[in-house]
Amino acid sequence: MAMAAFMFSSAICSFINDGGMEMAGAASIWFNGALVSAEEARVPVTAHALHYGSSVFEGIRAYATPRGPAVFCLPQHVRRLMDSCRIFRMTLPYTASEVTEAIVATVRANNHESCYIRPLVFRGPGTFSLDPRKASVEVAIITFEWGRYLGQEAVEQGVDVMVSSWRRAAPDTAVPMAKIGGQYVTSQFIAMEAADHGFTEGIALDAQGFISEGSGENVFVVRDGVVFTPPLSASVLPGVTRAAVLTLLRDLGLAVREEPLLRETLYMADEVFFTGTAAEITPVRSVDRIAVGEGRRGPVTARVAEQFFGITGGHLPDRHGWLTDVNADRPGSATRSGSGHDSGDGHRVGDGPAPVRRGSGERA
Repeated sequence: MAMAAFMFSSAICSFINDGGMEMAGAASIWFNGALVSAEEARVPVTAHALHYGSSVFEGIRAYATPRGPAVFCLPQHVRRLMDSCRIFRMTLPYTASEVTEAIVATVRANNHESCYIRPLVFRGPGTFSLDPRKASVEVAIITFEWGRYLGQEAVEQGVDVMVSSWRRAAPDTAVPMAKIGGQYVTSQFIAMEAADHGFTEGIALDAQGFISEGSGENVFVVRDGVVFTPPLSASVLPGVTRAAVLTLLRDLGLAVREEPLLRETLYMADEVFFTGTAAEITPVRSVDRIAVGEGRRGPVTARVAEQFFGITGGHLPDRHGWLTDVNADRPGSATRSGSGHDSGDGHRVGDGPAPVRRGSGERA
């Protein structure tokens, strides 16, 4: 009898959510070492991850640039994926270089100009035990075209948020530095509560009552020209975009402090903004129906957004080497510049040559 399975089908990735944001699914998915059609990417219903959330993943964006699609902070994302696997005792059957090449190959195969990229490592069938290590380790890379996570107008007009009643787990209770699928149950509660109360997003406090993060975003607060963000000890994910924004803020000569922040800091702030792969740079215009500053995007948020979108769109120099050109080794394209991380060494996985990174390769 055939094993029951579900598919990463194109129908799953082509829908419109409650916010009206369309996600257009891609034809090909990289699955366990090969590019296959979306309909062929099948997962048994006995997969351990379906029952216990035993997966790790990344969220990555490729941006449209004048030189073709470019993946933002790809080595940093792949390194965090490898770190999450190590923390979760998952032996990934591919090297970082192979995963990097597979991501680029998947974007290239689907002919994206820009897209969202979801590498997923999950435990398949093999056991229902809560010790999952007898289950297989499966790897998928899914790409789809996706607009603004918090709404098309959010990056300029801002969003209305609430402080959630749901707390982030204490550092000795969960694993905030790993991007583990099962831990996102709390994020789902935060997002659902916010939506039910008419807000775009929620902000969670940590176990001690200090500001932690949004359901899927890091939080920044601006007061009197100084930029504050919660430290990693506040049970926040070490966001790749967060690290890039910290670099951009210092480039702009702004004082930046990572320190515990009381809830009321949000009400006193001149500006508040979210960062994340999905959220990018999104201003917050109100918290608990209290206007932040003048109730619209402030000057610091605008300056860092200008730098961020200028670099990711290829309109400003990629001075930190954050962009990996998807089409770099194709005829007529540029060759490697600078001393960036070489993600093309070793055994080649997927279709096409190794990617080329721009700029100096400085890690955020």
